[in-house]
Amino acid sequence: MEGGHDYNDRDEIFSKVIRAGKRTYFFDVKSTRGNDLYLTITESKKRFHDDGDSFYEKHKIFLYKEDFEKFGEGFSEALNEIERLKHEDEKYANPTDSEDAENDSMSSSW
Repeated sequence: MEGGHDYNDRDEIFSKVIRAGKRTYFFDVKSTRGNDLYLTITESKKRFHDDGDSFYEKHKIFLYKEDFEKFGEGFSEALNEIERLKHEDEKYANPTDSEDAENDSMSSSW
């Protein structure tokens, strides 16, 4: 028994499906025989053979407990950078009057 849960004879502990356009993502928490938890992240995308028959192309990442913290930090950092860049792009694509005034005052101090 680990953390109040008995994982014996149970491989899959939790599953979350995210449908996002043409792709589906699966987040699955599983346990090893030694009761260690790990996460699999699967991307699934429907594809078609030349004859029209469909199949699912899948890519899977296994994330083990010793990497959870570093992965989470890196993932959060990447998402924060995306948000920063989106905000920066919006700022330059649609400058407001106050930003124009600020830019004018900054350039005059040079």
